[in-house]
Amino acid sequence: MPTTGLAKITDTLRSPNYGSYVVGNGISLVGTWMQRIGIGWLTWELTASPLWLGIIAFADLFPAVIVGPLGGAVADRHNRLRLVQATQSLSCIQAAILFTLTFLGKIDVISLALLSLFLGTVTALNQPARLALIPSLVEPEHLNSAIGINSVIFNLARFIGPAISGVIIASGHVSWVFALNALSFAFFVFVLLSLKLTEPAAPPRVRKKFSADLADGIAYAARDPRISVLLILLIVIGVGARPLVELLPGFSAAVFQGGPQTLALLTSTFGVGAIAGGLWLAGRDTSGDLLLIVKIAAFVLSAALLVFVATSSLLAALPAVAVLGLTMVITGAGIQTLLQLDVSTDMRGRVLSIYGLIMRGGPAIGALAMGWIAEYTGLRWPLAGGAVVVAVAALWLVSRMRREA
Repeated sequence: MPTTGLAKITDTLRSPNYGSYVVGNGISLVGTWMQRIGIGWLTWELTASPLWLGIIAFADLFPAVIVGPLGGAVADRHNRLRLVQATQSLSCIQAAILFTLTFLGKIDVISLALLSLFLGTVTALNQPARLALIPSLVEPEHLNSAIGINSVIFNLARFIGPAISGVIIASGHVSWVFALNALSFAFFVFVLLSLKLTEPAAPPRVRKKFSADLADGIAYAARDPRISVLLILLIVIGVGARPLVELLPGFSAAVFQGGPQTLALLTSTFGVGAIAGGLWLAGRDTSGDLLLIVKIAAFVLSAALLVFVATSSLLAALPAVAVLGLTMVITGAGIQTLLQLDVSTDMRGRVLSIYGLIMRGGPAIGALAMGWIAEYTGLRWPLAGGAVVVAVAALWLVSRMRREA
């Protein structure tokens, strides 16, 4: 009988490399979420504009569309661990610059956008290698659990980071949010330098031209009907629902009439739901119809988003945003799990770069478009439309799945 639940999570964390990675990654992600909240609130303070929230989110997320596939090809050609070490070092430098400018009172929205663009480019290069590194840190039987644990850590950080940054921002010292993030990146780099992998980070294979590697990865994903269906659903959720996270500063101030504490509460509540989803995935056996579960979660996600945008009551919005966190993790991490299990080893970096491209590029396009529309219609209507699109897409994909069954 396969190990499930807490025992499976514990067994996975006993892997020496993975256990160390989880600690360093967790601390780094807390800093990352602190900075995200700090940048969002600072943008709203500087502009009070939903459009600028969308522009800053676009600058941070859209580079994945251009750089992500390049990062995937690099991850399949070179040492993934070294690539992650380098990109995390660059992210540390970005946070330090952001702290310095804000502390000295020299920050403006253009500088904020340029620094977000730089970090987004580095993250787009980093993400495929970071995702493809996981199978090198755990045994194959623990891969599903490791992906779920990563999601839990990410969303624990989504809970802890905003809570800390909310207190710091309320005290009037937003610059220290960026300083703490720089320190968290430095700690993660130290952990990465200590890892000793038991297998090559990039498997040996026949070398092709860089452009051929890129084309092969895209063709591989397009040809496989299971992978292509998963990526289509991910695109729709990324564009239609995921921009809520980037627009939360506007909702907290303009809809719920709150301040940084309200923003931190909304983001942390989202994180609580996401943690629940990640724990469920981490303790779940890989057998069973995870594809069907992902599609059901997409329907629930759509309904929760409609509830969130329809209310002006914070008490009513909090349960809805918790369900959004739960279902976004089940869809996002569930799709990543299915991809990791289905894709061949030599294509892993490239296919996961497409996953990363969609996870960051979809919200970038969605946040920019919704921020622009919200300038004329308010914040509610763009996201309501996105919720309807997600529901329609999930219906279409479920009907397709039944026809192919």
